Amino acid sequence: MCDTSGAELLERAGLARGELDLLAGCPPCQGFSTLRTMRRQSAVHDDRNELVLEFLRLVRETRPRFVLMENVPGLARDELFRKFVKGLGDMEYGVDSGVLDCSKFGTPQRRRRLVVVAAQGMEPSLVLSGGEDRSVRDAIGAIAGSAGHSGDPLHDHGERRSPEIQSIIERIPSDGGCRADLGEDAQLECHRVAAARGDGWGRDCYGRMAWDSPAPTITGGCVNPGKGRFLHPEKNRAMTLREALLLQGFPEDYRLSMTRGKYAAADLAGNAIPPPFVKAQAQALRHLATSGGFAP
Repeated sequence: MCDTSGAELLERAGLARGELDLLAGCPPCQGFSTLRTMRRQSAVHDDRNELVLEFLRLVRETRPRFVLMENVPGLARDELFRKFVKGLGDMEYGVDSGVLDCSKFGTPQRRRRLVVVAAQGMEPSLVLSGGEDRSVRDAIGAIAGSAGHSGDPLHDHGERRSPEIQSIIERIPSDGGCRADLGEDAQLECHRVAAARGDGWGRDCYGRMAWDSPAPTITGGCVNPGKGRFLHPEKNRAMTLREALLLQGFPEDYRLSMTRGKYAAADLAGNAIPPPFVKAQAQALRHLATSGGFAP
């Protein structure tokens, strides 16, 4: 982002400054995430945090009619966020922001995100909810073909586990069970040490999703059960990339490149904005554009 100018973006799009309808972005959020801050009140030092202001620079250089930014809730507590919102106001954008849960928009996943919408010379409003509640069962309960034999690369990539880890997974109760159900003697040493410290690290690791609830937040570690509650509700494996995409709200035929391997693809899947969620916000901006005299 630092090496990209607004003029370059506009040239590629064949537009002049002020003609761009929407500039959307999500600067890297790792420095503001509670997974990094361990529930501190401010972000950890991460050079990528400054990319929030680089996004503001691109707004200044392109002057789009509308701006949409998504990030983790922790950004709202940071001084960089206040600078971002003030910068938009200084350019005479009306701004609305808030922390929303994607599960309220027909996405089968609990995913809280900070969303900012801005409109040039108008006052936008976030859409707070929309769509029917959906569960893990709704999303992946009837997926065609068993993992490893479906003919879909995103469902057949497989996984490797040591016999010790596989044994633990096989004993975890189905439909929402977790490794704590097995007793302290069955815990890995790293988990016993974390519990003794009382830091709660990894309490969802090697946990199963529950069929009739939304999935937990899908992250770039979604294909690794050591990264969170990412075990299938009843199969003795982690979710597949296809299942992760369905839980993110992508259509069944959505394609994701596997040329860089499973984990690189998982990063793309986990960092994506759920389509049903962003569609609701985009439709609201479209309506505002029409009512405000802008071409939709």
